[in-house]
Amino acid sequence: MRDICCIGHITRDKIITPKSEVYMAGGTSFYMSRGMSCLPHDVSYQLVTKVGQGQLPEVDKLREAGIDTICYPSRHTVYFENKYGGDSNKRTQRVLAKADPFTIEEMRPLEAKVFHLGSLLADDFSPEVVKYLSAKGRVSIDAQGYLRHVVGEQVVPVDWKDKEEILSCTDFLKLNEHEMEVITHSRNPRTVAMTLAEYGVREIIITLGSYGSLIYAEGRFFEIPAYKPAEVVDATGCGDTYSTGYLYCRMQGMGYEESGRFAAAMCTLKLERSGPFDKTIADIHRVLRNRK
Repeated sequence: MRDICCIGHITRDKIITPKSEVYMAGGTSFYMSRGMSCLPHDVSYQLVTKVGQGQLPEVDKLREAGIDTICYPSRHTVYFENKYGGDSNKRTQRVLAKADPFTIEEMRPLEAKVFHLGSLLADDFSPEVVKYLSAKGRVSIDAQGYLRHVVGEQVVPVDWKDKEEILSCTDFLKLNEHEMEVITHSRNPRTVAMTLAEYGVREIIITLGSYGSLIYAEGRFFEIPAYKPAEVVDATGCGDTYSTGYLYCRMQGMGYEESGRFAAAMCTLKLERSGPFDKTIADIHRVLRNRK
């Protein structure tokens, strides 16, 4: 049995920033897998993904990096275009192709303490799949995909269909300041966290960009600072990197605040480059010691 099993599509991403235009693999599962591969192997990890034929070389690279990977076939690979302006906290997004959703049959062989569902689009994980996994282990969800409805190629924010049903099966929920407003119609992260806890979520993690993050668990709030990056290069994957660091620490029994600070430091290092986190745990501890 693995400590963490991350389930999600690896994407093909076109990332446009004021300084560059690059193509790379992406998606929650990609950023988490790359991040986990850079950390000491104190937590056992498995990736479960689903891609079209053209993205299989990226899966091979992950396996070559030592990541235990199960890959199911799909007619297409998810293809995103992410465009950032001067504010790295904001982006416009288009979906140029979609992959097939995950099924219960594909989940049957999996055994893990925590299943992290990297939803990218609203139909990636049905309520039935989430319920099935919640009977096998704890469920961790990144809310972003459940709030993305595709009209043509445009991503339109929508409220979360089957929200109550899915959240009642969720132990960890990660969302950002934009997603929290879509889900609860509130701009107050503390109000949002308490509202989501009423659905049954045990740990709510709200990332607030350059303002840090807020964790709500066991009826307590933990305010986590954002560590200042040397340079802001690319924010794509920062939320996924946060989830990586947070679950990595929590699975070792670390507390909420310590886990959040570790995750925030990982995000800072990822923000300074394009692509996934590629530093070391020593680099993370340097950020924790030296930056404010």
